[in-house]
Amino acid sequence: MSKRDELIEKYAADLKEKCDHNPDMDLLTKVTIGCGPSIYNRDSSTVSSSSTEELETVKEKFLIKKLGLKDDDSLMGGIQSVMRTYGHDNRHKYRAVVYYLLVKHFNKESVYN
Repeated sequence: MSKRDELIEKYAADLKEKCDHNPDMDLLTKVTIGCGPSIYNRDSSTVSSSSTEELETVKEKFLIKKLGLKDDDSLMGGIQSVMRTYGHDNRHKYRAVVYYLLVKHFNKESVYN
């Protein structure tokens, strides 16, 4: 099993255990691949829900640029909703899981088809 496959399994477990969500493995795989090499770096593989700057980056780089959403208040609301789903107490919020949940939240699965 490749390192990426191991990480995808870890992300799927997080979705099941921490988010009470049964993941679409095909979509999770595509989202993970879309994260590129950031998933292998300890710092960039996670998202800090307490960093306003990092959440703004998620909004700008992922929601607006990647998913093609228009910049409005619903974007930060969606990010906050995903962070609540993932659990504010969970220190390690994996970027691929956050992005997967955002894709589901905004119904943008078509971006990965």
